Formats: sequence, structure tokens, C-alpha cells
Amino acid sequence: MIILGIDPGVAIVGYSIIETNGNHFKALEYGAITTDSKLNFPERIKIIYDQLTDIIDTYNPEDLAIEELFFNKNVKTAIKVGQARGVEILAAVNRGLNIYEYTPLQIKQATVGYGRAEKHQVQEMVKMLLNLKEIPKPDDVADALAVAICHGSSLKFKDNFLMK
Repeated sequence: MIILGIDPGVAIVGYSIIETNGNHFKALEYGAITTDSKLNFPERIKIIYDQLTDIIDTYNPEDLAIEELFFNKNVKTAIKVGQARGVEILAAVNRGLNIYEYTPLQIKQATVGYGRAEKHQVQEMVKMLLNLKEIPKPDDVADALAVAICHGSSLKFKDNFLMK
């Protein structure tokens, strides 16, 4: 199965395409969609939508795994990221993907085995599980890979999915 993992954002959207076969994971592609803060918000989310749609069309994943938003002290930022996250989900829905959401705790549990793991521990496990030479940068990319790994690990527990 091919999975698209997303770490949602506006300035940086981490994305990953992984292939899973049982407990074996292979990174097919990963990177970041970036938008310029000088652009107005509608232009930025259009860039995200268009680039994400291109990625989906290129790799034809079956599922989207996306990180749930955590509480942000800056309400304005949280609203903007929430809107961008909606666009990211819409791109996947419009291409027929199944949508699954995971909390940061679930992602850490699935990758490291401990829900309170530190960011660097998750990044090291992502590197190891995917047999990568180095930790992907920026952090958003490693996070997107971790989200996809989480989903791949959870496939046998479909009752635990938050969205379908």
C-alpha cells in the first residue's frame, strides 16, 4: 500500500510517500511544500493545494495520514494552520484517498514505542525504520514520514482510525 503522510502547515507542509508491506516501510518520496509569507493567504493555500494534488497524481497513494492539530497559544496561527489543513485534506478527498488522522501521541507511540518521546527520538527512528542516510530536514518532513509510518503500523487496527 502507498501512503501519503502530511505534517500540516502554511509556511511549510511536510509530505511523505511511503510504501508499506506488512511491517516493512520504504520511502518513495518526501519533502516540503513551502509558501512565501509575502503572498496573501488565499494564494498560499492554492499553492499548497496545487502542489499536493500534483504529488497525489504522481504517486497515486491510497490513503492520507495527517497529523491532528495540537492546541496553539497563538489563536490566529492555529486558525490559519487549521484552514490550510482543510485544504490539504480536500486535495486528498478530491483525488479519492481515504483520510486518517493521528494525534502526536499516537505518532510517537507508533514510531518510537513511547507516546512522550522527544522529537529527536522520533527523527532517529524514522531514519532507522526507512533506512535513510540522514534525518530528513526540515523537521516537518521527518514528521510527515512519522505520520505515514504511524498509519502503516496501524493498518491492522482499523477500528482505531479517527476518520474514514
